[in-house]
Amino acid sequence: MNRWANLYANLQAYVPILSVIATVLVILWSVNWLLLRRRPGMGAEARLPRQIMMLVLATAGLLLILLVVPISEVTRGQLLSLVGIVLTGIIALSSTSFVANIMAGLMLRVIGSFKPGDFIRIADQFGRVTERGLMHVEIQTEDRDLTTLPNLHLIKNPVTVVSSSGTIVSATLSLGYDIAHSRVEEVLKKAALKTKLQNPFFQIKELGDFSISYRIAAFLPDVKHLLTARSDLRKQVVDMLHADGIEIVSPNFMNQRVLPERLKMIPRAGEVQAVKTEPATDKNPEEMIFDKADEAEALDLLQEEYTKKKQYLEKLEKDKKSAPENEQPQLETKIQVVKKRLVRLEQQLADARNKSES
Repeated sequence: MNRWANLYANLQAYVPILSVIATVLVILWSVNWLLLRRRPGMGAEARLPRQIMMLVLATAGLLLILLVVPISEVTRGQLLSLVGIVLTGIIALSSTSFVANIMAGLMLRVIGSFKPGDFIRIADQFGRVTERGLMHVEIQTEDRDLTTLPNLHLIKNPVTVVSSSGTIVSATLSLGYDIAHSRVEEVLKKAALKTKLQNPFFQIKELGDFSISYRIAAFLPDVKHLLTARSDLRKQVVDMLHADGIEIVSPNFMNQRVLPERLKMIPRAGEVQAVKTEPATDKNPEEMIFDKADEAEALDLLQEEYTKKKQYLEKLEKDKKSAPENEQPQLETKIQVVKKRLVRLEQQLADARNKSES
């Protein structure tokens, strides 16, 4: 009998710690299901804050368990010191571990220099951002491929972000000293204007031994068509220079064929006219190349609008409680309008997520 009594007394001593462990595990499992497992198709951009929350909760749960373990205060203090040393060691060694990518991801989020849908260049990689995760950034390249870059790589290398409000598109070429730069400037500016770029400007980049390097640049307000604009500008530069009788070949150009002395190496006028085509009716190449980036940008914009509307609704409801009776009907009307918009946004968000998952 005494034996069972002792066993029961020992079990009772461990009931608090077992209860705390079970409670912590249930809470962590429930929060993980609510935040992550319930929506497995969630993008890395949406998963990042949830993963951070799970990391914080798991750390807090571990500390809580250590505080209620039935051990002496000296041992508990030693365990807490050990946990602190381990965490400090992980942080100290983060430059060679995955923790560095987590810290880099947090740093990139704080800086906020780019978002899904933006054009970015890192070293020799160029494309549009499709995902920003806790460990990586994913971009869609000009070949429609998806490239995953560790966050640490972005911290260690300069990141160039194409401004969403517009960027400069340019083309560079070399022409001989026998052509007046004023003539070249006029032709190149016409080429930029024909490409429907804004505010073109002309530069002489270099005076070489045999040729002059020129640059024509102009403002492109719609950066989504960046690749097409670059190609169109170069195409118009070639066509306009040839139409004006200017050779683009190097001054050192030499052909082994016997040609008439005054023959210029440019297409005939009829051929230049023949290559001109009607504006394409198909969708722009960027829509096919950066399809996932477009979806990520649209989802990000919808999520941002949903958050703002939610905050605005909370403000209206709060104002309604303190407003006079004669102002409440007007506030109620606004509340109903915002609620309807939130319902539509929720449906659009669900459709966008389903589309990205398919």
